Amino acid sequence: MKKFGWILGIVFVLGSLAPSSLSAQDPTKVDPKHYTVVFENDKVRVIHIAYGPGEKSVMHYHPEGVAIFLTDAKASFLLPGGKVVKTRNKAGDVVWAPAGKHQPKNLGDSGFELYQIEMK
Repeated sequence: MKKFGWILGIVFVLGSLAPSSLSAQDPTKVDPKHYTVVFENDKVRVIHIAYGPGEKSVMHYHPEGVAIFLTDAKASFLLPGGKVVKTRNKAGDVVWAPAGKHQPKNLGDSGFELYQIEMK
């Protein structure tokens, strides 16, 4: 689990953006099929994330937060510079997710789900 936390950190840190262009890359706006807001207040936003087998998103941005995996997940993340980082998680994994920009893809044969708690 620690290894994935470092990988996820690299994915988000390498893909981070300047705050001025972030609103156009909100995953709930640019990809509502995969990203749904389930709770929001002035401190946090909780997003439910769900991908079917082989599905991918568009390039988007997440502020720092915590990811809580509901199912096993095998994914790749395309970063803005063209680098691809692959990850694996188990149901129940909880990892810190630094802010960053990426384009995820489900590499697994089944869907995966998680909650991401984004700090404001």
